[in-house]
Amino acid sequence: MGPHPAVAAIRLAVRRVLNDILAEHGRTPGRLSPDGRSSSPLVLVACSGGADSMALASALAFEAPRAGLRAGGVTVDHGLQAGSALRAAEVASRLRELGLDPVESVAVTVGRDGGPEAAARDARYAALDTAAERHRAAAVLLGHTRDDQAETVLLGLARGSGIRSLSGMAAVSGADGRYRRPFLQLDRQTARKACMVQSLPVWDDPHNTDPAYTRSRLRHEGLPALEKALGKGVVEALARTAQLSRDDADALDAWAGKAAAGVRDADGRLECAALGDLPPAVRRRVLRRAAIEAGAPAGSLFARHIEEVDRLITGWRGQGAINLPGRVVARRQGGRLVIRQG
Repeated sequence: MGPHPAVAAIRLAVRRVLNDILAEHGRTPGRLSPDGRSSSPLVLVACSGGADSMALASALAFEAPRAGLRAGGVTVDHGLQAGSALRAAEVASRLRELGLDPVESVAVTVGRDGGPEAAARDARYAALDTAAERHRAAAVLLGHTRDDQAETVLLGLARGSGIRSLSGMAAVSGADGRYRRPFLQLDRQTARKACMVQSLPVWDDPHNTDPAYTRSRLRHEGLPALEKALGKGVVEALARTAQLSRDDADALDAWAGKAAAGVRDADGRLECAALGDLPPAVRRRVLRRAAIEAGAPAGSLFARHIEEVDRLITGWRGQGAINLPGRVVARRQGGRLVIRQG
């Protein structure tokens, strides 16, 4: 008798990602041999102790040895709740019980930039990056589900940040494709069911139900309201929108990359006339890239900033310079657009 359908689904999702990692390292799937253990690529799982990441850790522990890969785990203690260090230690212990090695708990200090959710995310990814580099991991698996993707799309829609924001989370992201998200096509209930049938202990983060957090309100109030108004299938439709938007955004980014060289003069300065001939979606991508190259932080550069710069091209009436994040200034001078740190 085979595994429960929920367990089978999460294992299959992880197996596909592990096969991709093997292919990237020029290897074929094969059982992990004791004498080759140290030379086998290592895959880490980021685990909070919640149902999504515990299901992921369990699937990785099962599939990695069969694929000829080593499997380890990292849990991050954000220090935002009483007893968080003890809880992180418990999660690390559970990962070891699953057979993962190496396993570590990393404590971080969460700042304030961008709000509590963004600050916690930045601290978490910084810790995961450091752990991956220290262990020379081939990849880090993240437990984001289709439900998380739907929430991300709605948050992007609310910000009015354009098609790239609507594309949600990528299945592969980070430096050299470090982060992999096997569960983006699986719903949250599948992961929870997999934990239940395997008797895996699960910790439910109280922040996930705290209405002080935007994502929590969206999860428990916004999405249910949409499903009540529009019917079931909203989550699936939003996840599908994310993939379609990502395909479109990737194509536009590629177009903008090719167009960027053709809108500069012999001295490398942006020509306003040439920029004006580009379709708006392509032109704004060229402008965004130029601002980032000049020193504007990508995470702080919003659509409204680029729209202001774009008006120096499309609505020129002699207006003054535009101040951008990172002390970058954009101004029009003699038919050229100059973007540099001021």
